[in-house]
Amino acid sequence: MLATAVVGSYPQPRWLVDPATLRSSGVPRVRMPDVWRVPDPLLGEAQDDAVRLAVRDMERAGVDIVSDGEQRRESYFNQFATALGGVDLDRPGMAVSRTGRPTQVPRVVGPIVRERPVHVRDARFLRDLTAREIKVTLPGPFTLTQLAQDDYYRDEERLAMAYADAVNAELRDLEGLADVLQLDEPYLQARPDKARAYAIPAIDRALRGIGKTTVVHLCFGYAFTVKDKPSGYSFLPELDRSAARQISIEAAQPRLDLSVLAALPSKTIVLGVLDLGAPTAETPPVVAERIREALKHVPASRLVVAPDCGMKYLPRELAFAKLAAMVLGARSVIH
Repeated sequence: MLATAVVGSYPQPRWLVDPATLRSSGVPRVRMPDVWRVPDPLLGEAQDDAVRLAVRDMERAGVDIVSDGEQRRESYFNQFATALGGVDLDRPGMAVSRTGRPTQVPRVVGPIVRERPVHVRDARFLRDLTAREIKVTLPGPFTLTQLAQDDYYRDEERLAMAYADAVNAELRDLEGLADVLQLDEPYLQARPDKARAYAIPAIDRALRGIGKTTVVHLCFGYAFTVKDKPSGYSFLPELDRSAARQISIEAAQPRLDLSVLAALPSKTIVLGVLDLGAPTAETPPVVAERIREALKHVPASRLVVAPDCGMKYLPRELAFAKLAAMVLGARSVIH
């Protein structure tokens, strides 16, 4: 059977986060404690319980490769980005987001260093919770660079390489726990000219020495913030020469022409088959048809089935229904 996976995030319970505050904050790049409804010192225990619920939903849906749903994170980005040395947490910087809006971001004031493990305890908790393969995600060095105000290096490529070293240190500690390690790099698509200049060397540096399955995920942005998506990627074939073994792409919502998959002949494709902008769940036949279209361009041995992106901003009931349809659709495809 074709393997199924999540991209990373899963909806957080409404007793844990305030959905209105979460949505109004966009995708937090700095810490955003106001989203949590459970105060310290009970927050950590509540987040553990939310992980148990998220993993149970993924298991009930039948997903093969699960995550912790990023239940402890305010966004895919900010937990790791604000845990590094060299960042001024009290005085954030500003940068322009992919939607053209000024947004608060980490301000780099010294050497970027990973001073302590960030996600290792979370990965160990997940490993003890499930017998299924597990995935852990980190923001990639290119996206970290694009969402920082650099008052120290004053050179994007140098900053990206420093971030790559920090990511690599984290991945090395995670490798003994996780089966799949993913770098989230949405800004590869948003800023292709800069990506062509230094993104691949930075990604390869971040993945240096990692033997487990590695993935680079890129997309057009969360469905709730980016409604009109292009039908093709401005940065994709370049990733075939990266060290990552798998490339995860959004394909369902933008109605991607899947002939582009031929441009990644050496990679396994983690294909997005769930449109996270659609207010209802796909049916298994719809999912199966999207998979069959991909199989015209890539063999089944190089295909993993997944949602388009993280599911964080969906209602939990809808997210579960979409995952269940995804698994049934994947199981129905004969190849």
